[in-house]
Amino acid sequence: MRTMGVEEELLLVDGETGEPVPLADEVLGWRTRLQGSRADGSLTGEMQLEMLETVSSVHNRLSALEQEVLANRGTVDAIAALEGARVAALASAPLPTRPHARDTPRYRTMLDRYGALPRRSLSCGLHVHVGIESEDEGVAVLDRIRTWTPILIALTANSPFHDGEDTGHASYRSIEWTRWPSAGPMERFGSVARYNAVEQAMLGTGALLDAGMLYLDARLSRAFPTVEVRVADVPLDPAVTAMIAGIVRAMVDTAAADWRNGVPAPDAPACAVRLANWRAALEGLEGELVDPVTGRAAEARTVIGMLLERLGPALRANGDEQFVERGIAEVLAHGTGAQRQRAEYARTGDLGAVVRSAVLETQGRNRSGTIHLEEPDPSGTPHRASRPRTATA
Repeated sequence: MRTMGVEEELLLVDGETGEPVPLADEVLGWRTRLQGSRADGSLTGEMQLEMLETVSSVHNRLSALEQEVLANRGTVDAIAALEGARVAALASAPLPTRPHARDTPRYRTMLDRYGALPRRSLSCGLHVHVGIESEDEGVAVLDRIRTWTPILIALTANSPFHDGEDTGHASYRSIEWTRWPSAGPMERFGSVARYNAVEQAMLGTGALLDAGMLYLDARLSRAFPTVEVRVADVPLDPAVTAMIAGIVRAMVDTAAADWRNGVPAPDAPACAVRLANWRAALEGLEGELVDPVTGRAAEARTVIGMLLERLGPALRANGDEQFVERGIAEVLAHGTGAQRQRAEYARTGDLGAVVRSAVLETQGRNRSGTIHLEEPDPSGTPHRASRPRTATA
């Protein structure tokens, strides 16, 4: 069974107004003081001080991954509360803000070179890592999942509001992210040699600072023996994060099996995959998606059904079928994060209320739709899952 892990980017917000607050360094400092030698790499900073990234352990079971995601969110929220802040699993900031970049040489260079883009970029994604046996297998997987990953954008869409307005998109983060020069889908690679050659060609243009800026939709991890899928918004519901990890693992299993059996990779041009991403970002699950097989528009629920049918054998083999089917049913019944944000705004007319509601949902939403939230411990002692960290995904 393949291992998996996730990285979640979370927004730091004022506990009352819902406005983003640049307190990442303060939260990281509190964590070090509170946890001492127990502090590990499960919480890191990002370019913008209004966000943090949680990193899970390596997992085999979705239930354990979900528990750790929830525990990580709770830990960060409890520590942030010591500074009067909370964490929200929002893929973009609904209220107007101008982010504050961390003062490091690399980020200063990015600010100087890329102008308004890094100064205004504030978006939170979900990155899923799944183990692979070799780079050859990894590249074969990348070539065979590329027409299916746009569905992940639709399932996780959680950024309809940006800078004080409704963008008209379900996942505005996906649209904003494509402004970076290397972001988006790629053509088929065909071999590890070609993958490496494409990387070198991109770096050779001088448009990127380094290999860390290869922001492809999916790529081989440079640090771990994994495929890393990077297209998803960070979901409001921690169970959706685990569900997406299960789907990506099944995608990798299915693609690897096709490769071993000599099934060729789909011959879809990158421009068509980019348009499939764009449709998923615009409409989420409320309209049409692009059929990954035919490349034609189809009703979103039909495409979701196709995904489940394709991944069924792998989901069953991993013991994930019920978890993933239940998760998709919940998203279809209760809405994506984008739909729930818009429903809250329709009810209140207040983007601050949208953020405050998201703070609650970040800490877990049960199957009946009731919000569960444990307020931060006033003693400042955060709770963390007892499971030891074995590796970073």
